[in-house]
Amino acid sequence: MQVLGVAKMTAKQVLSALREVAREDKAAFLPGFFQAVPGGYGEGDRFLGCVVPDQRKVARQFRDLSRDELVKLFASPWHECRLTGMLILVGQYEQAAKPKNPHRDFECREIVDFYLANLAAVNNWDVVDSTAPKILGAWLVENYDERIVLDRLATSEVLWERRVAVLATLSLIKNDEFEEIVELAERLMDDGHDLMNKAIGWMLREMGKRDQSRLEKFLKKHAKTMPRTMLRYSIEKLSRDDRTKWMNQ
Repeated sequence: MQVLGVAKMTAKQVLSALREVAREDKAAFLPGFFQAVPGGYGEGDRFLGCVVPDQRKVARQFRDLSRDELVKLFASPWHECRLTGMLILVGQYEQAAKPKNPHRDFECREIVDFYLANLAAVNNWDVVDSTAPKILGAWLVENYDERIVLDRLATSEVLWERRVAVLATLSLIKNDEFEEIVELAERLMDDGHDLMNKAIGWMLREMGKRDQSRLEKFLKKHAKTMPRTMLRYSIEKLSRDDRTKWMNQ
């Protein structure tokens, strides 16, 4: 693939690069995998048939794509265009966040605002999971007063925005900060969507890997009433005896 100069990079060229690595078998498989079927959570989405490693390679090739061109990718009917655009944005955030960047705070805040303004493109679990911790979550680790955004996202009627709130806490959890995921888990306990139950259970599991006593404190309060999927995900890394104990609550 030709490496393009910054001034020449366009969304159309990203699409062309993705078409080069698209596979017919994946184009047939992915709509079912992401429930892009009538009544599914991804209903109406379209797939070129690109695997994520190839999309990451394309994202690196176009890492300096302008915001105007990113917006065009976000508006694409193709799932891979939106995901690749968001992966480019993740790379731009990571570049901006380097300690030696003299404009670090300004550039990171600008990218976070741009991300939040384009959440309509973050419309399946893979796009959420690939971006929320690395952009919004990374920003919130260093900006405690900004964490109120999690409250707004958690109360959204849009499934993916609620999942963004939960997945953003992964960066906080890795920083041994558990207040936000505990609060969100309690607030969204009755969300009802399987993808939310899985996401919350996953984050609780990550908390337990770092502080098992904190997870057990949560389970003592909620194991009897929390959704079974959420509970199963949260205890996956515990011993067999402990898993049996909590599942029998």
